[in-house]
Amino acid sequence: MSAQERHTPFLASLLAGGLAGISVDLTLFPIDTLKTRSQSPHGFLAAGGFRQVYRGVRAAAAGSAPSAALFFGTYETMKPVIAELRGAADDDEDSSSNNPALTHMTAASIGEAAACLVRGPTEMVKSKMQTNAVGSSTLSSTLKMVVSEKDGRGFGSGVFGGLYRGYGITLMREVPFAFIQFPMYERFKIEWEKMQGHDTSPLQAATCGSFAGGIAGAVTTPLDVIKTRLMLGSDKAGVPYKGARDVVERLVNEEGSSVLLKGLQPRVMWISIGGFVFFGAYESYRSILVPES
Repeated sequence: MSAQERHTPFLASLLAGGLAGISVDLTLFPIDTLKTRSQSPHGFLAAGGFRQVYRGVRAAAAGSAPSAALFFGTYETMKPVIAELRGAADDDEDSSSNNPALTHMTAASIGEAAACLVRGPTEMVKSKMQTNAVGSSTLSSTLKMVVSEKDGRGFGSGVFGGLYRGYGITLMREVPFAFIQFPMYERFKIEWEKMQGHDTSPLQAATCGSFAGGIAGAVTTPLDVIKTRLMLGSDKAGVPYKGARDVVERLVNEEGSSVLLKGLQPRVMWISIGGFVFFGAYESYRSILVPES
């Protein structure tokens, strides 16, 4: 990868990202289910244990393609734009504008903000189904139940019900995750390319994505726990959570600070394997859609 940001056409980014998202979510959904159930306030076994690990897969499949497509379409489009803006804003050769990490972090954050518009509602419905919440026997019944939750705890709850409850914390989880993962992913590829003297292959890019994703996943596990609890809506006694701060205070006081690391192992495993599949699939699809690159 050259010092100049590569340009991927918007449509190619959408298609490659969407196909890669489906590839990961359908392949690794059971691990995500186990992670979500381990974070449930009712406990792993009560939330379903190892039974029916594909519950909610239809919701995940419906949201994975548009979510991943939105992210990569925005990310790949914004990278060269931000790099050009930073270069124009500072002509000093010794400035930090020569460092692409900030460009990657900014582009990834904008991409996550776009993707979470789809990912948030998808995660809400999926989490309910994965943990066998009351009224979540089918995708349609779960969606109807979530939309009916007009309790004011979610963005636009008067219209969307509970679909966007947890959107803020989902964004707070995804942005730090992207801040860590994508600069590392891009840097790993650059260093690999320097060592071998040519562009990384999809398999090599997949390896870079796996390592970067695993590290980012471990660091952001506490945010993932908070997100899961907010989306499930209440504790094991049925007392509703009022917000992210309320979740943290009650978790630490009632279950101990170690609860914030629940699901760490399956999350890191899922994201590491998922990063390998996702980035490998993305780069493969991209090379087909943009053969001249």
